[in-house]
Amino acid sequence: QVQLVESGGRLVQAGGSLRLSCAASGRPFSSYAMGWFRQAPGKEREFVGYITWRYKTTYYADSVKGRFTISSVNAKNTGYLQMNSLKPEDTAVYYCAAAKYERATMQDLDYDYWGQGTQVTVSG
Repeated sequence: QVQLVESGGRLVQAGGSLRLSCAASGRPFSSYAMGWFRQAPGKEREFVGYITWRYKTTYYADSVKGRFTISSVNAKNTGYLQMNSLKPEDTAVYYCAAAKYERATMQDLDYDYWGQGTQVTVSG
């Protein structure tokens, strides 16, 4: 079992930056992929990006490419989502998720463990 805890969400002005953290605990995390998703009110959950834990391969949704960066500090079992040039349409609850065997995909159903989410609100 893996537990994920997100933190860092808050209210920020448009154009600002924010860094979310996702701390993993439980089983060794070396063979997982960490994905980030978000869900705005009244909308379906949306893929944001992922990182593979061993090789740090990253991939981003077009809507955030060039503005968001995913990284990890393996020694801390912690992943990060750095968000720059934030827009009001980035407002959502942000979730991190873990997929076994570094099965990094854009599909939320492929992820085995989820955090509780953290609210990001971008005022415009």
